[in-house]
Amino acid sequence: MLRLDCLRSVYPELENCLVVTIMGAVAAELHSLGHRPNFFYLQHAMGLASSTGLGLALCLPEQHVIVFDGDGSLLMNLGGLSTMARYRPKKLSHIVFDNESLLSVGGFPTATSTGTDLEGIARAAGVPRVATVRNVESFRVAVTDAIRGNVLTTIIAKVEATGPAAYVTDLSLLENRFQFRRHIQSLKKS
Repeated sequence: MLRLDCLRSVYPELENCLVVTIMGAVAAELHSLGHRPNFFYLQHAMGLASSTGLGLALCLPEQHVIVFDGDGSLLMNLGGLSTMARYRPKKLSHIVFDNESLLSVGGFPTATSTGTDLEGIARAAGVPRVATVRNVESFRVAVTDAIRGNVLTTIIAKVEATGPAAYVTDLSLLENRFQFRRHIQSLKKS
């Protein structure tokens, strides 16, 4: 399955969520579907999308937070899973696109290509709801259920190691930061 098809399948559901993406292909592909001020493309911070999402979920407990992560990024910060499990924010959904490679930086294989089981690691860390999906419909259902649910969820989406032609967006990092901040401030006023 393609990551872009997965993102396209849940794009309408993201309108009322805070969305954090890791750098590279995930950010570029989500941006290609249409930028929204509630999307934060975490550039130059590999491994920290889950930590950023956790912070948002703890500060804004009534707002659903979606983190779109990658296997390489998660493997750089496995401790993020145990920290998320410790605090268990009910409205945090951690979506990990596992293409078994560091696609955005050259396609080097990750540990998942040789058997590391991210679902098992998330379960062992104490994440209460974990699933692995292998087709777009299962992905759409799992993510939609997570958004509508009330429990910390990690979804591992096994995707092909293909990505966009370019790994950049036309949105400057600073402008994205300011748009996202203004969006959060508008939520607090509501």
